[in-house]
Amino acid sequence: MGHFGARPPASPASKTANAAVVKKVKYFYNTHTLRYEKLVTPLRVKLLRIFGFVAAALTTAFIIVLIGQRYFPSANERTLQQENANLRSNYQLLSRQIDELEQRLATLERRDNNVYRSIFEADPLPDSARARLLDEIAELKKVQSMGQEQLITDMAAQLQRLHNRLNAQQTSFGSIEKMIERKQDLLAAIPAIQPVANKDLERIASGFGYRIDPIYKVPKMHAGLDFTAPTGTPIYATADGRVKEASFNSGGYGNNVVIDHGFGYETLYAHMVRIKARAGQTVKRGEVIGWVGSTGKSTGAHLHYEVIKNGVKVDPIYFFYNDLTPEQYNRLLQLAATRNQSFD
Repeated sequence: MGHFGARPPASPASKTANAAVVKKVKYFYNTHTLRYEKLVTPLRVKLLRIFGFVAAALTTAFIIVLIGQRYFPSANERTLQQENANLRSNYQLLSRQIDELEQRLATLERRDNNVYRSIFEADPLPDSARARLLDEIAELKKVQSMGQEQLITDMAAQLQRLHNRLNAQQTSFGSIEKMIERKQDLLAAIPAIQPVANKDLERIASGFGYRIDPIYKVPKMHAGLDFTAPTGTPIYATADGRVKEASFNSGGYGNNVVIDHGFGYETLYAHMVRIKARAGQTVKRGEVIGWVGSTGKSTGAHLHYEVIKNGVKVDPIYFFYNDLTPEQYNRLLQLAATRNQSFD
């Protein structure tokens, strides 16, 4: 009777099932209601958690792929990298060759403007005429990493620039040839040979420009060329003209000769051991006017030679076009450009 209506005891299996269900449910203590309440996670939080997990997984996968591509390139990528390296090497080689060509062309252009066109009293050819198509070529910005198309475009631009300049220079030389035909008399009056025999080109001792003065040991303007030669070596007039002065100069030139060639040209020959020409005498190109010596302000036997155009002393190196090949002329330019001590 005492057990009437009592709930039968739960079986062991049912106890285990209830325990499993209780473990999956989370509760929290609500301080407002002072009761334990069931914790329910909102759908928005669940979605954010899923999105965060997926984003983290994708980011990790992307980093792994990036590292693999960077440090473990495929066979195809290694081949492309090698081809790219070869392209850059060839590009650098061609760039050096183009630079050399541009330097040689720049020398021709300077010689054209400063000598040939000034000889014939013609205006220098403007740079815009030599490179009139350059405005159509955009200046390419050099960057450390250039793609194959950029390399090709840059090289094509440089070659186009050289092509334009060469065409313009050829046109300029053509016009100069016509000037030559009209000005035979002028040609005879232009200093065009070396004033001493110098076939091996070893006698250029000091060039035009600032050089160390042999006496004061400070940089001073050297307005001519010094040719070393033994005392008594013949000195030749470099163009037709009339002897303006043939005497001893106390200002440092010693025994010197000045020839007026007309058309604004004069030449000066200094430090002679003996003078042959006389003032007022007419001389021809190649005629002996004196002999090398060391008179005046001189530290050794040599000839100091100057070219004056319209009262301005100019570099004589540009006036040896009559007896030199292009190769010899380039070598002479290098010798004259040496920064050394002058002889006077």
